[in-house]
Amino acid sequence: QVQFVESGGGLVQPGGSLRLSCAVSRFPFSLNAMSWYRQVPGKERELVATISANAGTTNYRDSVKGRFGISRDNAKSMMYLQMNSLTPEDTAVYYCNRALPFNSWGQGTQVTVSS
Repeated sequence: QVQFVESGGGLVQPGGSLRLSCAVSRFPFSLNAMSWYRQVPGKERELVATISANAGTTNYRDSVKGRFGISRDNAKSMMYLQMNSLTPEDTAVYYCNRALPFNSWGQGTQVTVSS
C-alpha cells in the first residue's frame, strides 16, 4: 500500500505564500513522475502541476503559471509545491499522487486564502 502524506497548508491572506510538502513511502518515488492536485467541495478534482522523475520537466495549469513552483528531492522521497501570490480562487484541499496511474489518495492539506 502506497502512502502519501501532505502537509504545509493553512490560512493566508491574498498575495501571501505557502509551501506544501508531500512525503511518500512504500513506493519507488525516484522512478515516477509526480503531480499535485486540488479539490473544492462540490467540484471536480483538478490537476495543478506535474514534475518528471528526474525533475527535468515541469507542467502547470494555466491559472497558476508564474506563481507556483513544483520541486522534488528523490533522496528524501519528498515533493514540494511553492505557492506565491495566492488568491481566494486557490482555496482548496491539495493532494499529491503519481502522475499516471493514480495510487490511493492521501488526506490532503487544506489551503485557505482569505482576508
